Amino acid sequence: MAEPTNKPTTFKPFVAAETIISEFSIKAIILGALFGILFGAVTVYLGLRAGLTVSASIPIAVLSISILRFLGRGTILENNIVQTTGSAGESVAAGVIFTLPALIFLGFPLEYTRIFLLALLGGWLGILFMIPLRRQLIVKEHGNLSYPEGTACADVLVAGEKGGSFAGRVFLGLGLGGVYAFLMHAMGFWRSTPEYRPSWFPGASVRAEVTPEYLGVGYIIGPKVAATIFAGGVFSWLLMIPAIKFFGAQLSEPLYPATIPISEMGPSQIWASYIRPMGAGAVAAAGLITLLRTLPTIVESIKTGLRDLAARKSAVVETRSRIENDLPITVVLGGSAILVFMIWSLLTFAPILGAQTGIFSNLLSSLLVVIFGFLFVTVSSRIVGLIGSSANPVSGMTIATLMATCALFLIAGWTGGAYSALALTIGGIVCVAAANAGATSQDLKTGFLVGATPWKQQVGLMVGVMASVFVIGLTLIMMNKGLAEFKPIAINIDLAQLPQGVQIETKEFEYKGRNYYLINAIGSRTVPDGKYLYNPESQQIEIQWIQGIGSEKAAAPQARLMATVINGILNQQLPWGLVLLGVFLVVVVELLGVRSLAFAVGSYLSIATTLAIFCGGVVRWLAERGTTHKAGEGEVSPGALYSSGLIAGGAIFGLAAIGIALLEEAGVLDRGSFLIGPKLLAGLSEQPIFSVVMFLLLAASLFYFARKPIETKL
Repeated sequence: MAEPTNKPTTFKPFVAAETIISEFSIKAIILGALFGILFGAVTVYLGLRAGLTVSASIPIAVLSISILRFLGRGTILENNIVQTTGSAGESVAAGVIFTLPALIFLGFPLEYTRIFLLALLGGWLGILFMIPLRRQLIVKEHGNLSYPEGTACADVLVAGEKGGSFAGRVFLGLGLGGVYAFLMHAMGFWRSTPEYRPSWFPGASVRAEVTPEYLGVGYIIGPKVAATIFAGGVFSWLLMIPAIKFFGAQLSEPLYPATIPISEMGPSQIWASYIRPMGAGAVAAAGLITLLRTLPTIVESIKTGLRDLAARKSAVVETRSRIENDLPITVVLGGSAILVFMIWSLLTFAPILGAQTGIFSNLLSSLLVVIFGFLFVTVSSRIVGLIGSSANPVSGMTIATLMATCALFLIAGWTGGAYSALALTIGGIVCVAAANAGATSQDLKTGFLVGATPWKQQVGLMVGVMASVFVIGLTLIMMNKGLAEFKPIAINIDLAQLPQGVQIETKEFEYKGRNYYLINAIGSRTVPDGKYLYNPESQQIEIQWIQGIGSEKAAAPQARLMATVINGILNQQLPWGLVLLGVFLVVVVELLGVRSLAFAVGSYLSIATTLAIFCGGVVRWLAERGTTHKAGEGEVSPGALYSSGLIAGGAIFGLAAIGIALLEEAGVLDRGSFLIGPKLLAGLSEQPIFSVVMFLLLAASLFYFARKPIETKL
C-alpha cells in the first residue's frame, strides 16, 4: 500500500478508480447487517459491565474475509462494505449505553421503541453530518490525520486479498471464550466472581470477575491503560472504602447520602452510597479536562470546515471519479431536516411517560441537537484521526452538551423531572451521533485507502445502523431485567407525607402473586436511591428492586454520570461534597502527569471489573517481553485478534445466560437442568481458588496465542 503523503492527489488506492469490481453486493450487505446486530449486542453487554468499548472493524474484517472466501471468493471492496456496515452497530451501541440508561437513574422506564428511535436518529445524523466533511478530513488531510484503526483495517483487507489469513485466530478466541463463559455462567462449574475479604483490614475487598471479555479488553487496551484503570479501583476499594469504614464505624446514625449506619454496611454498600458519587465527579472532571485538551482541535476543525464550505460554494462543478462520489448534499440537507422533524415529533406526540413538555421547548431541543450534533461530529472525526477511536472523549462532549442544555433550561425555569428527560434526550442523540461519526471516519479512511466508493459506504453505514438498533434496545432491557434482584428490606414511610425525593410510580405492581405499590426514590435523605415495593397491608416498604443496570454487575458509569450532571444542575439533588472529592482527585492525578480519564473510570467501577482487565494488560506485557516490536494503536497482532474473539465469545454466551435466567423467571425453562457443575464437582465449584485457576488457564491460552505468529502468504 502506498505511504501516506501530504499531497492527496498523488495517492494511489489499492483498487484504482477506473477499476470496477463487485462492491455493494447483497451478500456483503446482509453479512454486514448480521455483524452489526451481533456486535451491537456485544457492545451493550460489554459497555454496561466494563464501562469500555472496543473497535469492531478489524474483527469484522477478518471474519468477513474468511466467510466470503467460504461462500465463494469475495472482493476486497465487498469485505470493506461488510466491515463498514457491521462496525456501525458497535459505535451506535456505545453512544446509547453512555447516555440512555440514565433514564433509569432519573426514575423513568426504559422503553424499547424510544431507544430504537433515539439510536436510529443519532446514528443517521452522525453519518449525514460526516458526508460533507469527508473530502476535507479524509482526503485533503491524508498524511496529517492517520486514523489508526481505519489504516490498520485497510492493512487487514489488503493482506486478506493477498492471501493472509487472520480469521482462525479470532474463531479460536470466540470458541474458547464462548465455552468458558457458558460453563461458568449457565452451567455453574465455577463462580464468576471469587472474593477475598481480609479480616485484618475491615472494609477491604479483593474480587475479580473472571470473564473472557474482561481479559480480552485488558489485552487490547494494553498494560499502561489497564494498570491506570486498576489503580483507580485500588484507590476506591482498598483505600477509600476501608477509610470510610474506619472513620465511620463509631457513628450510630446514617451519614448522608447513605440511609443506614456505616458500621452496618459492607464494601458494596459503601461503594454504592459514597464511592459512586465520588467516581461520577471524577469521570465528569476527567471528561471535561480531556475535552479542554482538544479545544485547539475543536477550534481548528470549525475554522477548516467553514473554509471548506466556502470553497465548495465557489468551486466549479466537475465530474468526479468513482472514488470521489459521496451522497449528494441534497440528501444531507433533506435527510437532516427530516430527522430533526422526527425528533420534534417524537418529543411532542410521544413523550417519555411522565415527562411531557411543550411545543416550544421541543423545538428548541431539536435545534440544540443540530447545533451540538454538527459541532461534535466534526470534533469527533478530527480527534479519532489524530489519536484513534479509543481516546475519543465522547463522554466529555456529552457532558458539555448536557451542561449547556441544562443551563439554558435553568435560565428558562424548566427544572421539573420532565425537563431532565428532555435534556437527556438531547445528550443521548448527540452522543450517538458523535460516537458513530468517529467510527464512520475510520471506515471512510479504510475505504479511501483500499479504493472504495464513498456513497456506497455511506449507504452501508445507514443499513448497519438500521439493523443494529433492533437489538440494542432489546439487549439493554434484557440486561436490566435479567441482572435485577429483589431483596427483602424494611423501611417505614408515610404515604400521606412522602419524604422529599420519594414518589409513587404505580399502585399496581404484581410480584409473586401479591400487589404492591412501586416506589421510586432519587436524592432522598431517608430512602436510598432506587425502586421499592411498598405493601399497603403492612404499610411499609418490604422489597428493594435492584435494577440490573446500575448494579455492580452492570455499573454503567457513563450513564450514571449523565444522570448526576442533570440532577445536579436542574434538580439540585447532588451530594456535592463527594462529587467535589472526585473532581479534586482528578486534579491531583493530572498534576502527577497521569491522563486521568482511565483512572477516573477505574475509581467508579467495581474492583472485580478493574482487576480482571488489569490481568489482560499483564498478559500483554508478558507476551511482548523480549520482542523487538510492540503493537501500537489500532495495529493488528495475534493477541489482539484472539482477544477480540474472547470478547465476542464471552459476551455472546454471557447474554445467553441472561436469556436463560429470563426464561426461568417466565416459567418457560428450569435453569436447574443447566446447573450441572455443582453436582459434578461437589463443593469445588464454590471454591474461589478454583475460579482463579480456571481464569489463569484462560490467561495462559491468551499468552500462548499472543506469542504464536500468524502464518501469512506472500
